[in-house]
Amino acid sequence: MYLSREALEARERETLAPYAALSGATRGRAYPEEEPPYRTAFQRDRDRVIHTAAFRRLNYKTQVFVYHEGDHYRNRLTHTIEVAQIGRSLARTLGANEDLTEAICLAHDVGHPAFGHTGEATLNQLMQAHGGFDHQRQTMRILTLLEDRYEEFPGLNLTYEVREGLVKHDTDYDVIDAAGYEPEKAGTLECQISNLADEIAYNAADLEDGLRSGLLDFPEVQDLSIWKVATAGLDLAPGCRLEDRTRARVIRRLIGLEITDAINATTEALAENRIGSVESVRDAGRNVARFSVEVLELNHELKAFLMRAFYRHPRVMRMSYKANQLLTALFNAYRDEPRQLPREVQARMASGADAPERFICDYIAGMTDRFAILEHQRLFDPDTRV
Repeated sequence: MYLSREALEARERETLAPYAALSGATRGRAYPEEEPPYRTAFQRDRDRVIHTAAFRRLNYKTQVFVYHEGDHYRNRLTHTIEVAQIGRSLARTLGANEDLTEAICLAHDVGHPAFGHTGEATLNQLMQAHGGFDHQRQTMRILTLLEDRYEEFPGLNLTYEVREGLVKHDTDYDVIDAAGYEPEKAGTLECQISNLADEIAYNAADLEDGLRSGLLDFPEVQDLSIWKVATAGLDLAPGCRLEDRTRARVIRRLIGLEITDAINATTEALAENRIGSVESVRDAGRNVARFSVEVLELNHELKAFLMRAFYRHPRVMRMSYKANQLLTALFNAYRDEPRQLPREVQARMASGADAPERFICDYIAGMTDRFAILEHQRLFDPDTRV
């Protein structure tokens, strides 16, 4: 059986909730294109993101641990895959568009530089005189300009709904700048779902990686309210040794309770706000995809704990300091002698389309942890071949 794009679009109209964003009703692309015969517009967007160099490079970009710390910790790519999986689960249950949700989730972190949020803070500091830096704006810059895969247009020419979902991606670690995308309005439900999926993924994953690494004190973790809720009925003795299977079981339960709460709280909010169309989601002016007050409080306690005990752990801070020094040295070296840069970067700088520092920042932001470390050695270690 062959399902054409028209058949897939008809299936969306028949099966999705009235507030779901339909691919057949997209606001379109910046550069008009003929859509393929067997994929919807949102499926095509998802596929385009996956095939970018920026997406592949996420495999060697830090989530919390730098790649050489071990093979069992999350990196930026595995985090992204987990966000997409959770996002699809939420979208499917809520009757939203899974393909649009997945496209937003897969693209949301492609602008992250090496070394996680330390890398972002370092580049922002270095670029203060030239407009600053944040990974969300860099994501849009990559997807609308820097990815050079098509002769007909710059970037990926994604649909309005995916681009809107990215500029309105709203978590504790994102800076919202939705200029040009109706900033006074909320994003689609699919956009809002990706926000929740991101938070669920990084909270659970960072807790698990912190425990696996031994950086988190297990008795202190046991005092967290969310841990007590997730382990209710498991009969874990205080201070007991945490086996791998037990840890995995608790993390599964934690993710499950967060997903269940998000579904229930969002369903309630949709009813309270009488949401019956995509435009009514946008016109609500605030997110209707949400957690309950109880789970928000649990997450607040968890995030405060992770910030203090994990993200500010001496071992993590030591690598953060190294990353700051390394990226600063690269930036200054390229600015002092731009002829060290690849010829294509030099060509962009010569175009005068932006300040030279912006193109240097683009180049550094695209580096993986591994490449940045090797590049630093090539530039500053006389014994390393250039």
